[in-house]
Amino acid sequence: MVCSLYAQPSSAPYGPLQVMKDWELTEESFNFFLSWLSADRDAAGKKYEDIRRRLIVMLHSRGCARAEEAADESINRFIRRLPKLDKSYEGDPVPYLCVIARHVHLEFIKKEPEALPDDFDELSPEDKEKQQQELMHGCLERCLNELDSRSRELLLDYYKEDKQAKIDFRKKLASKMGLAASALRLKLHRLRGRIENCLNECLGE
Repeated sequence: MVCSLYAQPSSAPYGPLQVMKDWELTEESFNFFLSWLSADRDAAGKKYEDIRRRLIVMLHSRGCARAEEAADESINRFIRRLPKLDKSYEGDPVPYLCVIARHVHLEFIKKEPEALPDDFDELSPEDKEKQQQELMHGCLERCLNELDSRSRELLLDYYKEDKQAKIDFRKKLASKMGLAASALRLKLHRLRGRIENCLNECLGE
């Protein structure tokens, strides 16, 4: 379940984002998001899980130490804006969410100015945001697709579940693959490293 965190103000579609203390995720708003993803509840749930895993992979690969929290925060902010976007936004939400996630990550490291990109204060123009959407999403998809199918599936599966369920799932995954938990973590570390290098190259960094 997405964490109940804060949302962005409507005047700043992506960021930098001001904390909004008067909004919390509700069951009604989350159900609206699921129904927006798909009329079929099971299909919507699978889409949500896939979106969340992709955001976590992207954030981990960008060096975000709180990738799961940042992914949940990004989805929450998207859900908050969805009633206004519902009639105008079409297609895959991942490009939009990738840009939100990037700014959430920047917020997390805001206390470390040296870690911020040079263009942090130049991200407001609408056309630049759209370019970032397309670039981030395109790079993420390209980098995932450069992995063989088993590695890509492993990387996405690794980020299934939350909390204790996540720990139990990873133990089962390691057992299924005949690996020790440490060996599985090492394998995932290498895969994330490949994604990170690919993203950096793709984004021109």
